[in-house]
Amino acid sequence: MGQACSPPGFTAPPVTAGPPRKRRFFWLSYNRRMPHDLALRFEETIEREAAHLGRITEADAAKRPAQDAWSKKQELGHLVDSAANNHVRFVFGSLQPEFRGPTYDGRGWVERHGYDHMPWAEILDFWHRYNRFVAALVRRIPEDRMNASCVIGDGRPVTLQFIIEDYLAHMQHHLDHILQRENITQYPGAAMGI
Repeated sequence: MGQACSPPGFTAPPVTAGPPRKRRFFWLSYNRRMPHDLALRFEETIEREAAHLGRITEADAAKRPAQDAWSKKQELGHLVDSAANNHVRFVFGSLQPEFRGPTYDGRGWVERHGYDHMPWAEILDFWHRYNRFVAALVRRIPEDRMNASCVIGDGRPVTLQFIIEDYLAHMQHHLDHILQRENITQYPGAAMGI
């Protein structure tokens, strides 16, 4: 076993004892100061989970549980790709009367980026920094834009608020899987192809 990896300059906050709480759906739906509250929840999730991810060793991060399954490196890389795609959705959704954008080939993106050949600490650092950047963007979205109509691929129209909340649930879903939690967060966008 190797040592746990943390991004350069990252100090992990203390981890509270006890098993993670049970989750069914990761719904935020705040009414008061919505973008600010979503951004705060986003930041709290990033910092809490980065501490746990930083304890994963390079060797453990590189293991594939099955031939056709992603390693932890690849799954966290998928979350970097998801951040990139959702970053664009959040910006356009906050600026345009209606946003229409494509879905993306998650497996293709992971393969093209070659996350399995990168050091775990670099992937973790990039995931951490990029999501902090996106959380700051969410904080700056005007509240009246949260109901903007967004269409992803051939999906039905949803609000920008839904896209942001679903992104957070999608991220937590994969983090739960990477961290091998008993209860894996579900997210509604999976059924919608978002």
